Amino acid sequence: MAPAKVSGFYKHGNDWFFNAGLPSDLTIIVDGVNFHLHKFPLMSKCGKIASIFEELKSIHDKIFTTKLEEFPGGPDAFLFAAKFCYGIRVEFTARNIIMVYCAADFLEMTDEYGEDNLLLKSENFLHKNVLRNWKDCILALQSCESCMPRAEKLHILKKCLNAVSMMVCTDPSLFGWPMMMYGSLQSPGGSILWNGINTGARIRSAESDWWFEDISYFSVGLFERLIKTMEERGIRCELLAGAIMYYARKYLPGLGRWQSTQGGKARTVASFSLTPATVDQKVLLESIETLLPKKKGKSFCRFLLGLLRVASILGVNQTCQDSLERRIGMQLELASLDGLLIPSYSDSDTLYNTDCVERIVRHFVSLESGLTLFSPPSLDLESSPSSEPSRKVARLMDSYLAEVASDVNLKPGKLRTLAEDLPESSRPLHDGLYRALDIYFKAHLMEKRKNFAISSTTGNFPLMLVPMLPKMKDCHSESFCKSCSLRKCI
Repeated sequence: MAPAKVSGFYKHGNDWFFNAGLPSDLTIIVDGVNFHLHKFPLMSKCGKIASIFEELKSIHDKIFTTKLEEFPGGPDAFLFAAKFCYGIRVEFTARNIIMVYCAADFLEMTDEYGEDNLLLKSENFLHKNVLRNWKDCILALQSCESCMPRAEKLHILKKCLNAVSMMVCTDPSLFGWPMMMYGSLQSPGGSILWNGINTGARIRSAESDWWFEDISYFSVGLFERLIKTMEERGIRCELLAGAIMYYARKYLPGLGRWQSTQGGKARTVASFSLTPATVDQKVLLESIETLLPKKKGKSFCRFLLGLLRVASILGVNQTCQDSLERRIGMQLELASLDGLLIPSYSDSDTLYNTDCVERIVRHFVSLESGLTLFSPPSLDLESSPSSEPSRKVARLMDSYLAEVASDVNLKPGKLRTLAEDLPESSRPLHDGLYRALDIYFKAHLMEKRKNFAISSTTGNFPLMLVPMLPKMKDCHSESFCKSCSLRKCI
């Protein structure tokens, strides 16, 4: 196959050459790729190459060879810089600007080594074109992974993140195509105009979540940096939580059943093609947890329960697991029964992870106890508004106990612990708890039910539950009592 020639440069195997009619006297190696070039064009533009040549000039070889370690952007970025040195026309784009900027800085392509050198041109393009346009900012950030350390050092990353955060705070119609056309520049029929030309595109309403989809293409590390930058700029925690939830649902398929109905369609404003990030799901979940704001709400609680379920599957670190359980415990009254029914993914014999739910309940009780300490002494706790969360949780736990009670591997001690974790004041009536116990005994006692409280030396598990029965004398479900297997309060 004949070598492919590109703008005076051509590649043969793993080597790049410049078609100048003169033999190469300089070989530069970047990430295993050899560039056979000429000293003068590069030395006249690159301070780094000039310094290297000064160090090597005592060597009398006709061809100087040097290796550039950790070159930002790799061979592609160096090829761009080399073309610029040879006077070949190069094109700056949002996708290559950060890479080229970092390469120019690495090679010290300042005005000291040529007027209007690559570093100045890169800086001007970044500030005049990229930082003012939503689409270009997103593309530039997504393309900076190969030179992240130097982009960080040059504050390019910070500038782009600040620009994106600023645009999120502002009317999206002000930043770039197609958003720029949301103002008065539209045809009588309502279509968007571009330089007076009817594009046929319709104006979409500017919603607060218009940016979720576009930033969801970032890597986990970059997304984390952006969210922290937005938080510093004072963007509302509701919006940040929405963006985090959107990102998590995109890359954690296990969250599918926990998605709200509004999360079905992809919301994007920039209307340009992006490549989804490659993420480690475990790293993603552990990072997401640290970013979540302290927020309460039914949909948010459901999302947290979904995260906890996926966390159990992925085996996240204990800190992440504990934090999720604590967050859920803070708003347990907003949880749903199906959310709490977390399957047991460990070696446990039980169907559901009752240990996890027990810890969540204890977090809730701990929080409620702290609030009770600050209640006025004269306040009737059973009738006060502050007792309503406890009652809701009690009803939820009674439903949970009824659901898990049929598991033949559930130990009576665990059932009793789950039932007694909540204070007595949280249950004005014990109908739900009575029902759960009845289901438990029906599932576990296949022998004569009249002997359920008489234990043998090997089977005293029913006796562990007997102390709970006197608490339920106020059961008001007469129809339930007729079929109840306990008949302790009749």
